[in-house]
Formats: sequence, C-alpha cells, structure tokens
Amino acid sequence: MSRYVYDFHEGGRDLAGLLGGKGANLAEMTRMGLPVPPGFIVSTEACRAFLATGEEPAGLSAEVSRHLSALEASAGRLLGQADDPLLVSVRSGARFSMPGMMETVLDIGLNDDSVLGLAKVSGSERFAWDSYRRLVQMYGSTVMGVDPALFEEAMTLLKEAREAPDDVHLDAGDLAWLVETYKRLIRDETGRDFPQSPAQQLQQAVLAVFGSWNAERARLYRRREHIPDDLGTAVTVQRMVFGNLGADSGSGVAFTRDPATGRPGLYGDYLANAQGEDVVAGVRNAVPLAELERLDPRSYRRLRDHAQTLERHYRDLCDIEFTIERGTLWMLQTRVGKRTAEAAFAIAAELVEEGLISADEALARVGGDGLARLMFPRFDTGATGAPLTHGIPASPGAAVGAAVFDSAEAVRRAAAGERVVLVREETTPDDLPGMVAAQAVLTGRGGKTSHAAVVARGMGKVCVCGAQDITVHPEARRFTTRDGTVVEEGAVLSVDGSTGEVYAGAVATVPSATVRYLETGEQAGSAVSAVARALEHADHVRRLEVRANADNPEDAARARRFGAQGIGLCRTEHMFLGERRKLVEEMILARTDADRERALAALLPLQRRDFTGILEAMDGLPVTIRLLDPPLHEFLPDRMALAVRIATAEATGGRPDAHDVELLDAVNRMHEENPMLGLRGVRLGLVVPGLVAMQVRAIAEAVVERTRAGGAPRAEIMVPLVGAVEELRLARAEVSRVLAEVGEESGVDVRCPIGTMIELPRAALTAGPIAEEAEFFSFGTNDLTQTTWGFSRDDVEAAFFSAYLDKGVFAASPFETLDRAGVGRLVRLAVAEGRAARPGLETGVCGEHGGDPESIHFFHDAGLDYVSCSPFRVPVARLEAGRAALDGVEAGDTR
Repeated sequence: MSRYVYDFHEGGRDLAGLLGGKGANLAEMTRMGLPVPPGFIVSTEACRAFLATGEEPAGLSAEVSRHLSALEASAGRLLGQADDPLLVSVRSGARFSMPGMMETVLDIGLNDDSVLGLAKVSGSERFAWDSYRRLVQMYGSTVMGVDPALFEEAMTLLKEAREAPDDVHLDAGDLAWLVETYKRLIRDETGRDFPQSPAQQLQQAVLAVFGSWNAERARLYRRREHIPDDLGTAVTVQRMVFGNLGADSGSGVAFTRDPATGRPGLYGDYLANAQGEDVVAGVRNAVPLAELERLDPRSYRRLRDHAQTLERHYRDLCDIEFTIERGTLWMLQTRVGKRTAEAAFAIAAELVEEGLISADEALARVGGDGLARLMFPRFDTGATGAPLTHGIPASPGAAVGAAVFDSAEAVRRAAAGERVVLVREETTPDDLPGMVAAQAVLTGRGGKTSHAAVVARGMGKVCVCGAQDITVHPEARRFTTRDGTVVEEGAVLSVDGSTGEVYAGAVATVPSATVRYLETGEQAGSAVSAVARALEHADHVRRLEVRANADNPEDAARARRFGAQGIGLCRTEHMFLGERRKLVEEMILARTDADRERALAALLPLQRRDFTGILEAMDGLPVTIRLLDPPLHEFLPDRMALAVRIATAEATGGRPDAHDVELLDAVNRMHEENPMLGLRGVRLGLVVPGLVAMQVRAIAEAVVERTRAGGAPRAEIMVPLVGAVEELRLARAEVSRVLAEVGEESGVDVRCPIGTMIELPRAALTAGPIAEEAEFFSFGTNDLTQTTWGFSRDDVEAAFFSAYLDKGVFAASPFETLDRAGVGRLVRLAVAEGRAARPGLETGVCGEHGGDPESIHFFHDAGLDYVSCSPFRVPVARLEAGRAALDGVEAGDTR
C-alpha cells in the first residue's frame, strides 16, 4: 500500500516533488533546528490519487490519524479538546508556489465547546472568539464554497455599527456575534451546518486542498508559468501558534534582501496582534519590519539570525513567514523568494561576490524574460507633474492603462486590446485572472509582502501597494484621493512601480538604463552592472552564436551594438516598400522583356545601396540575405480598393483610370486563395525572369564595393521556400552564374555561400539531398510551424488559440515557443541528415523563435550553430544561449 503522510522530521528540501515546496522547506527548517511548530505533510501522491478517482485514497484517513495522534502526544492535548484544545492549520503546498491554490484554513479544532476552553486557558476571551471567527470564515469560503464577499460584508457592517476602524477594535462580544452570523451565512448558502467535529473539519479541509488543484485560477496560473498539470499539491498540517494574542504577539513576512531591488538587509512587514493571513491579505496596513526591532528587540535579533542562517543555507534570497506568540518566535515557512528582474540580476551578482555561488550558478538564476523586462522604457520623470497618489513601490517598471475595478472587467478590456490598470483595495487569489490581464496593479492597502505585491513580482507586473490616501469604491467603479479627486473607471493612469508614484494620464517614457548600457556601454547602477556581468559570462560559456534579423543599415548597426555576431536574416522584400513599390508595379505590369529589364535595372542600384550599408554595418561578420520571398501581388494595391475605385468611376459616368484597370487585371491574374502556399520564394525566382539575377547582382556589386573600400564583406545568399532539391539546383545555378559574372567584370573574387531556408516539412524530410546543394541551412520556424500544423497564423491565433490554451492542447502558442514534438523533430532530423550529407553544414534558425528563451535551449540541444532574432531580442538570446550551455546547473526556482 502506498504511503501518503510524512512528519516534518522525515523530509527535506530535496523532496519538494513529494512533499511540495512548503512541506519540504518546513522539513528542511526542522532538520536545521529552527523553531518550527511541529506537523506533518500529506504528499502530492495522495493528491494525484484523489484527482484520478475523485475519492479519498484508501488508507489515507488511517495514516492521518496516526500522525495526528503523534502530534497530540507531543503537545499533550487532543485536537479540539474541550478544556484545552490542540488547534492546527491546513495549507496547500505544491512543488512550485502557486497563488491560485486554496487559501489557508487556520484554527481547525475549534467548535462551540472548545472555544470556551481556549478562552479559559489563554486568559483572553477576545482571542478565542477571534480565532473561532477566523476558522468559520476561512472554512466557509475555502472548504464549503461560500462567497468570501458575504463574510467581508458582515464584518464591514459590524465595524461601521461599532465605529471600529478595523477588526482589532471589536471586542469578544462582537466577535462571538460574528461567529453566529457566519454560521447562519453558511447554512443559508449551502444548506449545511458548519461542522462541529474537529476530525471532520480536518478531513474535509485536506480534501478541499486537493480539489483546489483544478480550480480555474490555479489552472490559469499553471498555464502562464508553464507548470505541468499532473504534479498535484501536498497539504501541510501544522500545530497552531498564535499572533493574535495581544500586543506582545504578531505575524510578519521577511525577505533576506529587498525583493524589489536586491539590496541586502532584512526587509518585510510586521503586524502586531495579527495572524499571518492578515499580513498577506493586507486587511490592515502593516509596519516595516524595522519597527519590530523597537517593539520586540529580542525577537527581531532572533529573526535576523535565522534569516542569515537560511540565506546561507539556501544560498539565495529567502522569503520567510513568522509568528511571535507572546514573545516567542516561530518560523512558519521559508522558500526561495520571488523577486523582480532587477533584484534577480543584482542578487545573483552579489552572491557571487560573497562567495556563496559560482558565476555559472548566477547565470542559471537569471533569465531572458527578466532581461527583456529591464529593457522596457521607464517614465520620464522630468515630464511629470504632481503625482495623483503615492504608495509602496512593490514591483518596478512603468505601465500605462485604463483604470478598472474588478478582475472580469480587466480580462474583458484586455481581450479587446486595451491596456488596463487593476485597482483594488487589496487583491485576493480570485483576482488572479485580472492581474494576468492588467499592465499594472494598484491597491489601497497592503505592503511589499501583500498578495498583490508577491503575485505581481512573480509575474513581472508593475505594482504599487498601500496607497493610503486613496479610497477604492469598487461598486461605484471609481476611487477618490484624499484631496477629493475622483478617478472613474476608464481614466488613464501611469503607474511607476519603481517609485510608488501614480499619475493621471499617460506619462512619456525614456529608454531604460539597461538599453542605454547596451547602446553606449554606460553602466549606471548595480542592476545594470549585474546585467553586464551576466551577459559577459553568457558570452564566455555559450556555444550558440547569436545573430540578428535586420533589413537596413540602422537595424544592423543597433544589432551589432547589442552584441549580434552577424545577420541571420535580411528580408529583401522590405527593401521594396515605400516609393520603390512603383518600380515593382512596373516590373509586374511589364508586357515585354525590355520593359521588365528596365524596371529591374531601376531597382538594382537601390538594392545595391541597401546591401552596401548593411555589409558596412556588419563588416567582418556574416550577413545572410534572403532572396525575395512573398508573392508579388503583395506589392500591388488592394484588390477590393481597386475594384471599388473603378466601379465608382464607371457608376458616376466617368472613365476609370487606365493604370487602375491594368493593376486590377494584374491583381486578378495573380490572385491566390492561399498566398502562403502559392507563387512565392524559390518558385517566384524560377518563374519571373531576371528577378533572381537582379538581386544577386546587387549583392555581388555591394560585396565588390565594400571590398574595394577595404572592408571584409561576408554576404551569404539564402534561397527561400525550397521543397525539392531540383528547385535549389536551378536557383543555385543562376546565383552562381551572376556571382561569376560580377567577379569577372570587377576583377574581385566574389564568393558568397549559397544556402536555403528550411520552412517546409518536405525540405526537412529530404534534407540529405538538399544539403548536397546547400552550404548552409537556416530554419524559418514561423512558416515551418504553419506548414507542419496546417495553421495560417494570422487566421488561427484570433480564431481559436485561446480555446486551445484553455483546453490544454497547447501549453504555449507554437508561434511563440517552438513545438518540440513536431516542428522540433523535423529540425533535429534535418540537422542530422543534412550534416550526414555535408559534414560541417552550418545550421541556424532565423524565425523569431530564435529570440524565445525556452526555444533557444532546444536549439542548443539540437546542435544548431546560431540563432537569429530581432535586434532588441539579441541580448536576451545571448543570455539564454549561455544558460542553455549550463543546463543542469542548480538555479533554484522562484515560481
């Protein structure tokens, strides 16, 4: 029979998969000798068994009873004992921290009898009834499914009647009244009574944690963070310690470094006479943790010492939950803490300097997504007026959006393409969909360790918490500031998560300090210096080269400043836009060879100038130039617009423009039902006389010009959309002929490697023969994804991708992160068979997957030589290429 339950002293952090992150870390702290209230863990295996059948696993109740008996024996009390009750908490704890999981249930074991015993033994009737109302409220909402807002409404009405600013000012009689009110609410909403049996409370709470694994908000978070659905969650059952016993008690959350900036020191929030859930929920504004040193110096010193012990043990930023019970400090949880991108880089660099981790480990702990966030613009503080309000800067960055006051509205507006700022008094796990949809979160209550702050940091969202001078009116869909300013829903806000300031309207932005460093080399601030060190180390260890997709000299120069080692894709069709479009029209409309040659001759010097500038910007580095790829009709006016213009002229008795008529005839002649699969790529070059020759001549003459100027041009010519080796053979012959011709005319030896773009499944499946004609392969993973899946990206993303993500068909869009099982298999096959036919064949990827962090790790494993992406993604690709070379190095997990 399977074993499902483990005491704290039986585990450790290496068992996170079995015991969940929370349970494994409690076990680790117990093993370290830190003051942890004893308890036990119901494993993830029990959860998976429950999810498979919908029923409690056989033998689980008996195991829980045995471990509970041991806990009771160590405490000298029984669960729910009438005169002196043992009380326990029940918490969810998956392998990865998941804000969408079931909320904690505290004080299990209290009932109408044991609450009286607790009052007597504690010497505080108020404390006992406060604990009981917490249990009924938490149990009612999380286990029995009552809307939490109903409990909050009852609490609010009572506080208003008593003129109490918060729950601390309610007396024992008030709290006893609340308990009865809550119990009536439960009976009215569910048709069942709040259970008086402590054993039933415990059993149902454990099963509710299991059931919450598949709650919508948990599934949403897993999809966003790419957490597998089959991990399941563990459940921790722990003896209660109480922070709500009076002024000498309290609860808090501590970080061993500032999770927003990475600065060393003890950071966090403390709330006297409160339980830990009060701090996280932000129901009252906590004080900075430094205040605890004044309130309780002894407990503060112990907490500081324990925090230092944990950071050195975990060798990382630690997030700690603690409770002080009448002057005694208890450690309730620790984990590797979530942090902002800025903090991640700064902390990793400082831990290297302190000798706690190696440079390889530091690189493994930062990521391309975080670097991309550091490259976002920031507000131009010189262009701002007085802020609308100011709060606690909980998660840095600059975000602009329309104010919304509930999660559903945030999701609705975001789905329509609008940027929004979610404004709440405080957030709860139910707000998770809205937080995902929003650009920023603003709350009236809470601190750096509130739910809003922790979740926003984990998602990389801008967040300002605890803006105390605003009053949020969610029902009226507005908030008011202390000076009486009213901000209605839809009003644009600019939220600065780095300073805590919130401005009315859209504030102008300026480039980030990280982008300034990449452009100029200026290292302003510790975070930028840390980024510089991380990129330097990534460049040192990576095997993959990083190139850029660039179509003009300006983008090429920027890419080189950002660290690109060449251009992996220069799309020549982008050179035919603007005023040059007329010349393409003339080529398409040409009736004779002479007319076509005249149009091509006019395009030649323009193309040559473009190529010369790009080769100069990338002097000495490879520049892969793709011959014209899209169908020619894309360079003609819109078919419908032409038809309407001609019809309008005819209907009004006028004469249609002859050029319009000619253009419409050409558009009709070239019309294709599915242009993506039509006359484009190599097919275009084989069918339209002179087009390939013109482009190759422009490239060759640019090489000659740069060579004569003393440069070192390294142009490579890529033939797109090849599906059969015969196509490439014909195209290659034309390319080689023109290169030789220009070489003979100029007296300069023009050598350009000739390769192909692998973007059709047939090309991947026949890579061996194709490699006999190609000197390099470049995978066009966008089209390869479309043709492998049978998707037209522009059509299907809006049509059904969101449904596919919801249903779990995709973990992520295959156009954002490479489909390893299908498209990835074709890539591996083509690399292997191509290199078997041509040893040393150079292979790269030029689709935008080349800048996606997860895809880069695949390309490294698949043995590609380089990735290529847009210039702004080059630094991300450099970093991830380095991390890919270190796969397996311990990184920790802050999810």
